[in-house]
Amino acid sequence: MDVKQMLYMVTIAQEGGISKAAAKLFITQSALDQQLLKLEHELGTPLFYRSRSSFSLTEAGRVYVDYAQRMLELKNEAYRIIHDLAGQRRGTLTLAFAPERGMEMFMDVYPRFYRDYPQVKVVPREMGVRRQLELLGGDGLDLGFISKKDGPLPGIDQVTLCQEEFLLITPPDHPLAARAAPPGEPLTVLDVSCLRELTFCLIYRQSTQREVIDPLFDAAGCKANLFLETGSNRANISMVRRGLSCSILPAHYVRGVEDVARFRLSAHPTWTVTACSRRGRYLSQAARYFIRLAGEYFQSAGADPGEKELSQ
Repeated sequence: MDVKQMLYMVTIAQEGGISKAAAKLFITQSALDQQLLKLEHELGTPLFYRSRSSFSLTEAGRVYVDYAQRMLELKNEAYRIIHDLAGQRRGTLTLAFAPERGMEMFMDVYPRFYRDYPQVKVVPREMGVRRQLELLGGDGLDLGFISKKDGPLPGIDQVTLCQEEFLLITPPDHPLAARAAPPGEPLTVLDVSCLRELTFCLIYRQSTQREVIDPLFDAAGCKANLFLETGSNRANISMVRRGLSCSILPAHYVRGVEDVARFRLSAHPTWTVTACSRRGRYLSQAARYFIRLAGEYFQSAGADPGEKELSQ
């Protein structure tokens, strides 16, 4: 089995057709189609069912692509190991992170990483947690930087980078704001029952943040009174600053933000920031170094907000 040919067939399967696969591989559609026809002639059986809109794998195609993916993964892993044994700081590092905070981490870490590993090609991608987990299950990513409730992930190795608490924020003129601690003091802790009387702008329901936020309303014995759901924590902060709602979000986003009142909650909702890879996957020295730098970033950005006990 030819390595290039295997890559071609896997890409056709992933992209669902010749045109998208050819664009991704930077070759012409006719050249890719000829490679497919040549391989099918060699094997004596079709690998794809063709239609006007898509390609789908035949039974033989599924067998070929499954083994091709495994062989490509082994080839890539062997190269990573050999580069490390030879002390060669080169290769490719594919990684993904969530929007907003993940991008902020990458912009902070990458310049330092590049200084020490200038010959390692980094392929960064911004995507949600669930898509990261899909790609980590195969050979689509070396690393994913994921924030979620603490706990195992099937088939995934995790390196804990930091744990972070979620905070309640209100507009500065909200009646509850009078209970907020003065600047520089440990934050006031409120019982979750206070959530019953508030209107919220929260991150969209599919976000892993909601796995931390939604149980707070269950503990308060109420449903969230939602004004709006968004895809941006920064937008939620802006809503609060303009007096339109309250919000609950990771402490990182409100550190240094003025014009909001910040509180801890008695349930101390937290999540864990982790670097993830497929279980048993060999991580190159470059990947381990990137994890170390990311850990330093998240730990410096995730200091404990402090605590001042106060009954609701």
